[in-house]
Amino acid sequence: MQRQTEQQRGRRAKPAPPEWIVELGIGVGRQPVQVHRGACYMAGKRHRPVDREEARRLLADGTSPCSHCRPDTGLGVIGLAARGIGRWGFTPVTGHGQRSPWPSARPPVHGPQARP
Repeated sequence: MQRQTEQQRGRRAKPAPPEWIVELGIGVGRQPVQVHRGACYMAGKRHRPVDREEARRLLADGTSPCSHCRPDTGLGVIGLAARGIGRWGFTPVTGHGQRSPWPSARPPVHGPQARP
């Protein structure tokens, strides 16, 4: 009986999730990687809560929105992801014609070293 009472008390005392969170990268400085809604299941372990204005600013500055919870539609900043320009100012393209969020680490090889 006491255990059930404690569980109920714990559920009532649990704070509500934040409205918006930003997922952070690895390493020194931990740059913002993606903006999520507060209860998004795709958010990684490294995240922090942000308010509505900071989430909008991050999206406007080029931080990508989560493709699952779509915070850009909830924040009213639709179309930023569609323009295809990331934080680097260009749109890298993979070998299969799909856009890549990361610039290539290797420069293109020309001349006799190039593979067909």
